Amino acid sequence: MGLSADSGTIGAMAQMTGKRALLEQLRLDGVRHIFGNPGTTEQGFMDVLQDYPDVQYLLALHEGVAISMADAYARVTRRPAFVEVHIAPGLGNALGMMHNARVGMTPLVIYAGQSASAALLQEPHLSGPLVDMARPICKWAVQVEHAHDVPQAVRRALKVAEEPPQGPVFLSLPIDVLDEPTDAPIIPTSFTRWRNRPDATAVLEAAELLLRARKPMLLLGDGVFASGAQAQAVAVAELLGAPILECYASEFNAPAGHPLYRGSVDFVTPRRLREALAGCDALLAVGAPLFQIIFPEPGRPVLDEATQVVQIDANSWQLGRNSPPAIGLLSDPRGALEDLAEQLRGRQSSAQRAEAEARGTAVAHENDVAREGYWAAARQSWDKTPISGPRLMSEIWDAAPADSLFFTEAVTNGQHLERAIQARAPERLVRVRGGGIGGGLAGALGAQLARPERKVVGICSDGSSMYSITALWTAAHHRLPVTWVILSNASYRILKLNMIEYLGQQVASARQFTAMDLTDPSLRFDRMAEAMGVPAWYVNDPAKLAPTLREAMSTGPSLVHVDMESPLPLPS
Repeated sequence: MGLSADSGTIGAMAQMTGKRALLEQLRLDGVRHIFGNPGTTEQGFMDVLQDYPDVQYLLALHEGVAISMADAYARVTRRPAFVEVHIAPGLGNALGMMHNARVGMTPLVIYAGQSASAALLQEPHLSGPLVDMARPICKWAVQVEHAHDVPQAVRRALKVAEEPPQGPVFLSLPIDVLDEPTDAPIIPTSFTRWRNRPDATAVLEAAELLLRARKPMLLLGDGVFASGAQAQAVAVAELLGAPILECYASEFNAPAGHPLYRGSVDFVTPRRLREALAGCDALLAVGAPLFQIIFPEPGRPVLDEATQVVQIDANSWQLGRNSPPAIGLLSDPRGALEDLAEQLRGRQSSAQRAEAEARGTAVAHENDVAREGYWAAARQSWDKTPISGPRLMSEIWDAAPADSLFFTEAVTNGQHLERAIQARAPERLVRVRGGGIGGGLAGALGAQLARPERKVVGICSDGSSMYSITALWTAAHHRLPVTWVILSNASYRILKLNMIEYLGQQVASARQFTAMDLTDPSLRFDRMAEAMGVPAWYVNDPAKLAPTLREAMSTGPSLVHVDMESPLPLPS
């Protein structure tokens, strides 16, 4: 008996090469897109691809672009994505975006071709210690030495990438191993069923701690999205009358229009976090690492001593990593929040319920005041040039089709984007994550492949876009109808803001920003896009934003370069 990759029938396999076994395993597990940039050590794999017309190879012109496309595709489909990169230099090109996948916990299986294993002692040109290169930022990294191990290695890689904490894995496959014959069976991958419930006693203790609190808060991370626990998180916040904040979040974890929603905390310095959490006596942190500060203060905790933490995470490493919790729950966040809400409802006294309702009303009022203040300030610069961030984001929202998916790397304009889009459901606003810039242009392509029936709008900063500018060619080549809006403030504005934070405003006002301006010559993304086959527009007049954006979004791929403001804080 043979095996039908479409039916999933299991049986003894006829002999085939390792490269064909690799494709058969991927097809059986539902892989229909491969992202990559080929090289000579992958030529056998590239040749056999033509025999699998139902598997599409997405050609990137740089390995970092391939990884970023796959990262976004995996996040939107919620399935592991498969990437092919070249040997040592190509893997080196990919490592930066693999870092983002590790930090962002994206399930990827990354394959690089290795020189023939029989010749490695001779140190062939381009060969290198691929596994050693990948291991520090991968959940698992291995070189497969025999063709009969290829299907099993792929199955294990898919399983390890998908189970929590999700992340990238790496396979080094020597060119001669893929040419060897094998009769290893091709069977479906058995993915781990990782949903679990928390310890009941711990949930009871957590409920009692939260009910005693006078100023509880919720801090949500992407673990909430991964668990599908958004509704459960909101239910707990409503029971407590607690504000909802997001930390290191790039997915939809709570509806931005909810009265208790306060948006993302700033994690540049501990001071910003302390301000956001001021007075909090009980912090419920769910699926969020505590804490990853850009400028930490070694030896000084972020949280006040009076703040008691209840931490829920499916990743044991995150529990108590930097801020020891009073109660740590190793659990699927959805199950833990369901159990916690049940205990809160059953144990909340009438007085506690009244206090929670009063807190919730006060939080909603504070949020309304902050929202009104934001839009009042935005109106002051609505018609000015260069174009303001609030105006640009509002015009993007108004011009986009109703079901658009926004994939963004708006590094210093994230607040304006959140205010304009007000995401109320998953796959509305998806942000680049991990900290390494350059994933925005390519990530929008991965999102478009994952959701071909919807319009994907990529919102990307100019500095980060230059890291992956060849993604424009890939869009034109594969006819992926993304519309990009490039936020061009002609600088690395995030570095300027961080420099002010580092020096202090008074000192920084007398200093120069060395090597942080993208001028002389200026970058023109409309011209670069057209050179790579993508129709493009240039806008520096706010009155022309709306018609230009509507025209660009009626087609695709397309790009709109917008000259926009780059304000910096004034000395206080």
